[in-house]
Amino acid sequence: MNILSMLNSAPMYAICGGIIAFVAVVCAVFMVRAYRAGLAMGMDRTKLRRAITSSATFSLLPSVGILLGVIALSGSLGTPWPWLRLSVIGALHYETQVAQAAAEQVGMSSLSAAEMTPSGFATIALLMSVCIMWGMILSIFFNKRYLNRLGSGRKSSGGAGFGDTAMTAMFIGLVSAYIGSYIGGFVSGGGLFSFSGSFMPLIVVFVSGLVMAGFIYLAEKKKLAWVESFSIAGSMLIGMAAAVVVKLFA
Repeated sequence: MNILSMLNSAPMYAICGGIIAFVAVVCAVFMVRAYRAGLAMGMDRTKLRRAITSSATFSLLPSVGILLGVIALSGSLGTPWPWLRLSVIGALHYETQVAQAAAEQVGMSSLSAAEMTPSGFATIALLMSVCIMWGMILSIFFNKRYLNRLGSGRKSSGGAGFGDTAMTAMFIGLVSAYIGSYIGGFVSGGGLFSFSGSFMPLIVVFVSGLVMAGFIYLAEKKKLAWVESFSIAGSMLIGMAAAVVVKLFA
């Protein structure tokens, strides 16, 4: 039995599916309790149902991005594990980044099924779990104090608080690190006319950035706030489509 057969085996589906089912039940319980609490507060039943329907509708297309992440990782990590990670607590940019970094540390040249071993998967899965759990643990002890600090900072400054600034800085640093690595690989791979593996990420970054800028323009300038729900999935899909087109005609 090869490694992918083991990672896609019935026990893996049972373990991961059981955890996902538990989380889904918890979500359903909280939804029912929230609905009943709304009725107890005197909220209109029709508006509550409309809020549930609209939330479900606007969750469909953004979830395409999560599905793409599961598909991208399933080729090397099997389907159950990425399904669990991206269904419960994981984020697409986090999971792929940590999985790739962990794969390199265990001696793999890339995150691929051809080089995957049971010990390598165990290390990757452990790091993907351990590195993200601290947000939940620290929130138990420090979240209330942190929220109070954010609120007081926003009130005193009259603008964006510490949390908003920190989050913006974090994403700028993350994007800069990725783009810097792509540019470095592009330069070392032969330059402008070399369509090596290092060139394609820059195409995807450029196209996805333009598409995201278009979504932001529509949301902020044209007052179409609803397009924000589709911006991430739309940017990913169009960026991937651009990579396919370039690969076909390059």
